[in-house]
Amino acid sequence: MARKRLLVEKRNILNDIISREFTLQELRLFSIYLGRINARDRSTRQVRLPLKEFYKVMDLQAIRVEYLKAITHGLLTKVVCVPTPTGGYSQFQLFKECRVEKDAYGQWYFEIDAHDKALQLMFDYKRDYFTYELWNVLNLESVNQFRMYEVLKQYEWRGERITTVAELKASLGIGENEYPRWDSFNKDVIKVCQTALKEKTDICFTYEPYARSGRGGRIQALRFTIAKNADYKNPLKLEEFICAKVIEGIKQGQEQGQEAEQENGSALETSSLGFIQEPLSDRDKLFILQAAGGDAALVETAYDMAKSQGGINSLTGWLIVMIRKLQRGEVSPPVNVKKQTVNRFNNFEGRVIDFDELERLELEQLMASMKD
Repeated sequence: MARKRLLVEKRNILNDIISREFTLQELRLFSIYLGRINARDRSTRQVRLPLKEFYKVMDLQAIRVEYLKAITHGLLTKVVCVPTPTGGYSQFQLFKECRVEKDAYGQWYFEIDAHDKALQLMFDYKRDYFTYELWNVLNLESVNQFRMYEVLKQYEWRGERITTVAELKASLGIGENEYPRWDSFNKDVIKVCQTALKEKTDICFTYEPYARSGRGGRIQALRFTIAKNADYKNPLKLEEFICAKVIEGIKQGQEQGQEAEQENGSALETSSLGFIQEPLSDRDKLFILQAAGGDAALVETAYDMAKSQGGINSLTGWLIVMIRKLQRGEVSPPVNVKKQTVNRFNNFEGRVIDFDELERLELEQLMASMKD
């Protein structure tokens, strides 16, 4: 059965040698890739995303084909250097092929496949790896923050990590000559990462000098103390992350449509969405109804799915995304329905939808299926 939450499994050696040439968007995509594959099944090595969702993950707008080719070319040039037992090294690409193509339903998709040599880093391992929920990194805003999370998460089980300043910079993708002064590196990198991880991930950290050298006591190494983040909130769903990146654009377009409708005296009535019991503003209800083309019954179908799933942080965004999928025929309301008195989304009577089946269909159509 498909997993409801994407668990990224990453080998320690891969985390230690990850290329510093990765952009934030490429790091995101790589983590999504690791979250989609089954590390115990090499047949899952190809991962597919709808092209529009690939755009959102990569922070892209509608672009020319030539620019898209440049983006995929950049992904195919990502190289890692793996040390060998003899003191040498082996160097190879992480990915061997990117495809942009139409599926059997006429929908464009992006597909990426690992390089044969890189499979040893991503599959068939039983030890020396760490895991994290994908949602922890999707809202981080820089390569420094993303990498700080991973290099500390790898040592969460130990509760601390001791590293030289030079090693830390390399792990964060910072060049040797960047931030030569400790005070600027501390203020602009470490403290910024400390705030970001505390606000957006499941771990937090403190740190202190571990080793000094020279007459001025120059800091050479640091001790990081890693702990569970007691203030960690519900994780962001991938769909909600994607929706958050485009929701303002959706709303801007809908606001323009709303103004035109008001001028023509044909504004939609949000009173038809009285079945929504959550405290959504009239403005948000209007956005939802406009996304459904004024079809309140379609909104109610999507809302029933939301009630069954539960744990949704952004109901407005989730409903808009689900309405669009229903309109395109990418998902269908499951038919397994029965009564209950309390559901996981709210405490009023509703319907129990076979959401496992819905998720299976979504992953097949939108994200590529995988087997546990």
